[in-house]
Amino acid sequence: MPPISPARSSLPRRAARHAAALAAALWLPGGGAAHAEGSFTPDQRREIVEIVRNALKTDPTILSDAIAALRAGAEAQAQATTRDALAANRAALTNPLPTDAILGNPRGRTIMVEFYDPRCPYCRKVLPDLDRLVHDDPDVRIVEKVVPVLGPASLLAAQAIAAAALQGGQDAYFRMQHALMTDSQKPDMAHIRALAAQAGLDADRLARDMGGADVSATLRANMTLANAIHLEGTPTFVFDAHYVIPGAVDLDDLKAAIAKVRHG
Repeated sequence: MPPISPARSSLPRRAARHAAALAAALWLPGGGAAHAEGSFTPDQRREIVEIVRNALKTDPTILSDAIAALRAGAEAQAQATTRDALAANRAALTNPLPTDAILGNPRGRTIMVEFYDPRCPYCRKVLPDLDRLVHDDPDVRIVEKVVPVLGPASLLAAQAIAAAALQGGQDAYFRMQHALMTDSQKPDMAHIRALAAQAGLDADRLARDMGGADVSATLRANMTLANAIHLEGTPTFVFDAHYVIPGAVDLDDLKAAIAKVRHG
C-alpha cells in the first residue's frame, strides 16, 4: 500500500497507523484519553485528527487494525493480571482447606480447583466429565469451591451443600451436591429438606447448619479467593495455580489443560 499522498500529509502509512492507534486510544473506553489530551497542544491534536481522517480515506483498515492492536494489548494485560493473581494466591490454590471437598485422589499431584455455582447450567453439564476425569486419571485431585454468584437460589443451594459436609463429611457433601445439581426445581427450604432426606441426611440439622457460622465462613472464604483471582464466571478451573480455564469446557479440554501444566 503506497504512503498517504504528500498533498494530504507528509507522513508515511506506518506513521498514520500510529496516529490512528493514538486516536483509537482517545476514543475507546479506558483508552487513556485524559492522559493523551494532556500530552498534546490543541494544534497537535487537530493535526492528528486530520492525519487519521485522510488515512482512513486511503485505507479504512487502518483504524480496525489499530483497534485490534489495542484489544490484543488489553488481552495481554488481562493475562498478565491473571498470572500475577495466581502467583499471589498460590498457597490458597494449592493447599485445600479442611472444609474443601476433594474429588479424585486426595493426594493427587495435579491440583485442579473448580469454582462452581450449583445453579449454573454449565457447572451442571460438566459434572459427569469431572467424574470421568478422576476415573481416568488417578493422579489428579479436584478441589471443589462452591460460590453462590447467581442470586438467592444459588445461595440456598450453596449453603445446603456446605452444611451437608458438617454432618457427613465429603461423602455427604457430594450426595447433596449431586441431589441439587441434577434437580430441575428451583430450590427453596422445603425442597432442600426433601432432597436432604432423600440423600440420607438429617434435614432438620441441615436447615440449622445452613444459617450457621461455619457455613458462612466456608462460603466467605470461597468468595474471597474467587475475587482475589478475578473470577468472572462459573465454572472456572485453576490448574496447579498456573493455568485458568473460564467457562464451559468438556473432558478433552480438561485433560489437555492437565497435560499442559504437567509439561510446564
